[in-house]
Amino acid sequence: MVHEVLDLQVLNDKQTPYRRSNQKSASTPLLADISDSEPDEVLFEIKGNKNAKRKMSSFMDRLVRCEYCRKPPELNERKVPLGQVHAPSEFPKNVVRNTKYNAFTFVPLVIYEQFKVFINFYFLMIATTQLIPTLRVTYVYTSWVPLGFVLFVTMCREGYDDMKRRFRDKEVNSAVYRKLTPSGPVKLTADKIRVGDLIYIEKDQRVPADVVLIRTTEKTGSCFIRTDQLDGETDWKLRLAVGTTQKLSSDDDVLRCGPSVYAEKPQRDIHSFIGNFYSALPTSTEEPLNIENTMWANTVVANGTALGAVIYTGRETRSSMNTADPHSKIGHTDIEINNLTKLLFILTVALAISLVILKGTTNLWYRYFIRFIVLFSLIIPINLRVNLDLSKIWYSICIQQDKDIKGTVVRNTTIPEELGRISYLLSDKTGTLTQNEMVFKKLHLGTVSFTSDTFDEVRRHLGTEYGGTNVKQGSKVKKTLSYRVKESVKALAICHNVTPSEDQADEGISNPGISIEDTKKVQYQASSPDEVALVEWTEEVNLTLVYRDRTSMQLRTPTGDLEELDILMIFPFTSESKRMGIIVQDRKTGDITFYMKGADVVMTNIVQYNDWLEEECDNMAREGLRTLVVAKKPLSKEQYEEFERRYNEAKLSINDRATQMRNTQLTLEGDMQLLCVTGVEDKLQLDIRTTLELLTNAGIKIWMLTGDKLETATNIAISSRLVSRMTPIYQFKPVKSRTEAHNELNNFRKHSKEALVILGNSLEVCLEHYEAEFVELAMMSPAVVVCRCSPTQKAAIVHLIKKHSGAPVAAIGDGGNDVSMIQAADVGVGIVGKEGMQASLASDYSITQFKNVGKLFLWHGRNSYKRCASLSQFIIHRGLIISIMQAIFSAVFYFVSISLYQGYLLIGYTTFFTMAPVFLLVLDVDVQAHTAMMYPELYKELQKGRVLSFKTFFIWILISIYQGTAIMYLAIFLFQEDFVHVIAITYTVLVVTELLMVVVTVRTWHWLMAIAQIFSLGAYFLTLVFLKQYFDPVFITSVNFLWKFVALTAASCLPLFIMKYLRKKFAPPIYARLQQG
Repeated sequence: MVHEVLDLQVLNDKQTPYRRSNQKSASTPLLADISDSEPDEVLFEIKGNKNAKRKMSSFMDRLVRCEYCRKPPELNERKVPLGQVHAPSEFPKNVVRNTKYNAFTFVPLVIYEQFKVFINFYFLMIATTQLIPTLRVTYVYTSWVPLGFVLFVTMCREGYDDMKRRFRDKEVNSAVYRKLTPSGPVKLTADKIRVGDLIYIEKDQRVPADVVLIRTTEKTGSCFIRTDQLDGETDWKLRLAVGTTQKLSSDDDVLRCGPSVYAEKPQRDIHSFIGNFYSALPTSTEEPLNIENTMWANTVVANGTALGAVIYTGRETRSSMNTADPHSKIGHTDIEINNLTKLLFILTVALAISLVILKGTTNLWYRYFIRFIVLFSLIIPINLRVNLDLSKIWYSICIQQDKDIKGTVVRNTTIPEELGRISYLLSDKTGTLTQNEMVFKKLHLGTVSFTSDTFDEVRRHLGTEYGGTNVKQGSKVKKTLSYRVKESVKALAICHNVTPSEDQADEGISNPGISIEDTKKVQYQASSPDEVALVEWTEEVNLTLVYRDRTSMQLRTPTGDLEELDILMIFPFTSESKRMGIIVQDRKTGDITFYMKGADVVMTNIVQYNDWLEEECDNMAREGLRTLVVAKKPLSKEQYEEFERRYNEAKLSINDRATQMRNTQLTLEGDMQLLCVTGVEDKLQLDIRTTLELLTNAGIKIWMLTGDKLETATNIAISSRLVSRMTPIYQFKPVKSRTEAHNELNNFRKHSKEALVILGNSLEVCLEHYEAEFVELAMMSPAVVVCRCSPTQKAAIVHLIKKHSGAPVAAIGDGGNDVSMIQAADVGVGIVGKEGMQASLASDYSITQFKNVGKLFLWHGRNSYKRCASLSQFIIHRGLIISIMQAIFSAVFYFVSISLYQGYLLIGYTTFFTMAPVFLLVLDVDVQAHTAMMYPELYKELQKGRVLSFKTFFIWILISIYQGTAIMYLAIFLFQEDFVHVIAITYTVLVVTELLMVVVTVRTWHWLMAIAQIFSLGAYFLTLVFLKQYFDPVFITSVNFLWKFVALTAASCLPLFIMKYLRKKFAPPIYARLQQG
């Protein structure tokens, strides 16, 4: 009897009792991301978490402590002597290190990271049991080879990524700079730079550390830097050298004056700095320093050569302190697959327990239990993770190679399937729905307004005021209007931070009398496209900015004369103040004037009383224009000198300097003369209307989150068709208290089917008191527009929707203020725009235009999701069917714990014979691209998550149970006389069944699929010739084998073919009906 032989094999095994190891796993959630954490953060977590007291191997314990658990450094303010031969050593080295491993930690840490994942640890335990003779059920290599392959692929990937990081670090650290010393300039590499060094930075050279600008080759002491790698903004920033040192005759004189710098303690804020410069000779002097005197690491010098004093190095630089790897995103599909894996584990344990119980009580029950667990280990496929990872890389390649969305970059290859089930899309406005291309549209003076059709009138008024000879003199009223026009346009030409490009204005600078004809068209640099639009418009009406440096500017008037102004003070625009100001003095008349422009919400309280400002700002906003209020205030010499004295005192203050400067500036603001209101249009993105309509029809709810005012945002929402013209709009009234929020929410409940428009501060009140109620109502609305929304609020809204809906959320933006929202979303999409690369670099998917989102979601997302679902379920089925056969085999033969298939057969089943056809399911499509784009409603089916669900999972389990049972029982029934050949017949049917199941699953054939089927089938039948220990050549070529093989295969597959045909015939899915139509 066969069962007697099999039991004899078990009984002949060594009867050494199996002792379960008491050693706990070295994995611990505390160190889950240790390779990506900062040393000080890890130390803090280890000290603060009581659960960290888990046992580790002594090697791993030492490894983690040595590499990652150093004492966090103290961040202190400092006073640094400059140009010393021996630089201070208490500051960190200026080394860029982004690698995760070194030669000693690579193997241990990669293994550690892999085996803290349950599925990998599970297979490690399975493979380890096969090293114990009494627990061994098959050849050792059948367990260790697949596990080793998974580890090898992971190590190759991690090693390749880390090697690329190492090469990038080496390139940065080995960059050569010049250092100013008492004996002259010497060369050194970036990693040798220390705090207190005086470093030369050439044009187009990266700033290696945080420095204070000491001198520059520009006589004016100005220097432009590019900050796109720091803050994502592409426009150049103006930096100013320390006045005391810029006046010196040579660089060597800097060392002779005994210089030193006081710097605040290192911090993350890249937009502020407090410091002082001190010199001892010839007299003791002190000069305040601010952000305009600094150049942060990773910025690039755009013109001239700069001499900088190093104040922060290494991990204390602003760049390093703001560098943090975003959290790893795990897709909903991955979570669902993990949950299914847990069910499979429960199924494995249940099967093992059932067979142990049926076998009967024995003293060695635990040995049989472990052997059964090993036998059924294929239920959880070890290669599932590898196949999914490789498939996602393929989907990412397909996205990047799509010519219809050219320029798309995939920065995160782990979540392409999430693109296929997005329910909410949160979008920025400026630069995302609009082009961030500003066009000056309207100038309003209170009693009269000028538009693009009447800008010729503006030119005429300017010509009148500047004494143009070709313009007739008008009436007194006309002259008064001309004067107001002149003052308004002049204010726009002066009040800004725009600089003409150097190469276009050089000749005009050196020779102010140059003729208009010889001066080329000026190009402008500024941090805001709005300011460029204003200055370009003043040039259009013949008042042109031709030159500007840190202390002066020149305007060319309509008559061709140059009007020269000294810049006395500048108050830059900030998101908090929402305004900028400048104080200038006319060189010809000596008049001092304070100009200011800003948002209407702040300027209303600064300008003199008027009865038209608020109304006209609202009117322009309804037209979709961005508004700025412009005002001026003449200052006497005494007024300015008093203000300058108090302002300089505030600048020298070390404690709370910014607040003191702000308070001093406020004394100057107030009772200003209102000049005009400007309206600038931001053009809509190309095909924005059709794209938004496409996404809406696909069932994706779109929320617009913007910092703009309510009227402008509402107008853009309507003009872009985010809100259709047939959809009513509900404007949520401003609320400040819980009672007001409660009443307004009750009102909104009656209009929940209308588009919602709400202010950011009202949103905060609602979320503070009625979070769940508000989010529930908002999610019922067809579209939501949140105005005056801060970056923090944008990220909070993403978290709220994820929390309350549980549905995948995408966020799209183009600026640095969208980064937090992009990183918080399940899928972050960044647009490469005029605000720079910051959003693009922080995103999962980078695109060039908003319209590309349509195909990214509806086509590539669809394919990625459906293919991932098919691939994962098929791989699970492949493991289940052979495990069902194993269970039946063990049950039939008196519950023996012997493997049905040994060695090569087990490995070959999941690799050589079925791997290629199964993996090539990644090429399968259910509809063509044009169909998916033409019928966006198809996307709604994906949002329900029915492609991969518990229902489909249990269907595949039933299929596996049916096929495994049919093959095994029919084989036993048909081959009673030739039972010695049961392995050959069942294995052959099993392989062919898997290949035929691919045929059943495929919806659109690809030529590679056909080749893979033929190759796999041919490879299997070819191995029959060589594996004579498993297959009898005489038997498998007999007619008896062939007809029974056909019968078994038909029994396992034919019912599924029939079911597929009947479903396609009588209940086809929607996509199939569209294809037929």
